[in-house]
Amino acid sequence: MKKLIFSLIIPGTFVLITSSCGVGNTTKLVSTDSLSIAQGQILFNQNCSGCHGFHQNGIGPNLSGITETDSAEWLRRFIREPKKMIESGDEHAKKIYADYHSMMPSFTAITDNQIDQLISFLQTRRGTKKEKDDPFSIKDPIPEKIEASNIQVDLEQFNQLPPSSDKQPLTRISKMDWVSSLKTWFILDQRGKLYKLINQNQVTWLDISKWKPDFINQPGLATGFGSFAFHPDYIHNGIFYTTHSEAAHSKKADFAIDDSIKQTLQWVLCEWKISDPMAPLFKGTCRELMRIDMVSGIHGVQEIIFNPMAKPGQEDYGNLYIGVGDGGSAENGFSFLTHHPDKIWGSILRINPMGRNSNNGQYGIPKQNPFTKNSDSNTVREIYADGFRNPNRITWTHDGLMLATNIGQANIEAIDIILKGHDYGWPLREGRFSMHADRDINKIYPLPANDSVFHYTYPVAAFDHDEGNAIEGGFEYTGNSIPELRGKYLFGDIPSGRLFYINLSELKSGKLAKVKEWFVSLNSKRTTLLELCGQNRVDLRFGKDEKGEMYIFTKPDGKIYRLKNISNPK
Repeated sequence: MKKLIFSLIIPGTFVLITSSCGVGNTTKLVSTDSLSIAQGQILFNQNCSGCHGFHQNGIGPNLSGITETDSAEWLRRFIREPKKMIESGDEHAKKIYADYHSMMPSFTAITDNQIDQLISFLQTRRGTKKEKDDPFSIKDPIPEKIEASNIQVDLEQFNQLPPSSDKQPLTRISKMDWVSSLKTWFILDQRGKLYKLINQNQVTWLDISKWKPDFINQPGLATGFGSFAFHPDYIHNGIFYTTHSEAAHSKKADFAIDDSIKQTLQWVLCEWKISDPMAPLFKGTCRELMRIDMVSGIHGVQEIIFNPMAKPGQEDYGNLYIGVGDGGSAENGFSFLTHHPDKIWGSILRINPMGRNSNNGQYGIPKQNPFTKNSDSNTVREIYADGFRNPNRITWTHDGLMLATNIGQANIEAIDIILKGHDYGWPLREGRFSMHADRDINKIYPLPANDSVFHYTYPVAAFDHDEGNAIEGGFEYTGNSIPELRGKYLFGDIPSGRLFYINLSELKSGKLAKVKEWFVSLNSKRTTLLELCGQNRVDLRFGKDEKGEMYIFTKPDGKIYRLKNISNPK
């Protein structure tokens, strides 16, 4: 069927677009007045920019020129209920799902007028000429499928967090941590709340949104309340740390982006001091340590953590590790903001939060950090390791290995052993493959023959986007309830909720450990996390208690499950 695109010439008022895509030759008027476009841009930034852009494909497709190929009517229906479109058999919707292996959430809460405003904004982003297929790029980087193990674990519901919104996802719980000195759980909701569990009841211990007037948790995904970490001597000093996002230009950034580059938001690291560490609710003071500009709302500062293996008197005791994503720099055309000792984006930092020798005088930089002796005054001496797209989870194994999961672009999800001063390659490498950051970052290539001269450090485990879209780091299982899991590092895929493990005995630099899939059941009946949460996106996360037992939880329904025991497959 031939596609037609017409323009209705009423300047500043309407444009008529049509497409044969999915719905035949459907036509519909779309407003082009400046107010509608401006409102549509706000809606895009709030709801869409975490997955879509106009330069590269991301979690979802590049939307540049989308209104030249898809009709307004089709876009309205797909934005409203993508799952319904896919299940109805719509060929275009099915192809998008097949290409990206991830289903867009439904936007049933926004009005028809808002969807029209969004389409009005998309109409202003004209398409660019598509590149021809590259015969040298690798189409299937890891052709071997992940092997299914015979491990099936029965779950029991541990808790359910209250909704923080009346629309999906009902919660945005993304981190739970057992604080040994208080013998209790703390659980974070990205919409601003830090809960404390008291006798299994959730108490809002801290609400960042009430302390920080510029706090934002839009456009979702990587924005909002990012992470928290209690100082290892919290019981005596009452100090803990948080990260959160604020509106762009809220304050002068310590790590700023040039004014010529669009800034979407800022990430802020804070220190909090409570007057009584044993108090049931937070009452104390807050001071800001660090503020970072970000190009977009993705790949923020989603992880802060103290090394749990470090003891008082040792070098690493009291040092805070900070996972700083690249903020979408590379996929928005600003790859020069990453992968250099004078750029903070795409790195893991290590600071002494109680020191004062940083440039802004608010925290310390350990003298053992790898770049402290660089002669270049612009060096970010806080950097411990760099070359990451999004080091979203960091953990240590019982024998002291520091591991981080790195969410990839279009091909590879990786697990890295983190070594001081090492370079992990992004955006010139994704996994064990080469990239051209100045061209199409969605394509990868074989490593060059002289690759060793670059001294990149490569993942010790990985999977490609045939298996999942965004890796979620977990922990080494060290509990006693499920002996079959001991010696294994458990992790998974955020959108689909698929569960994987690697045997830690197989981890060795220069080699890839074998990834295997494990399964869950409820009341001994096999199920999936997608089925349990009843939504098309799981938003998988993990927790671990003081006994080494592990938990998994899902944002859409706020449910937390404990791994109970091995069950027989049924």
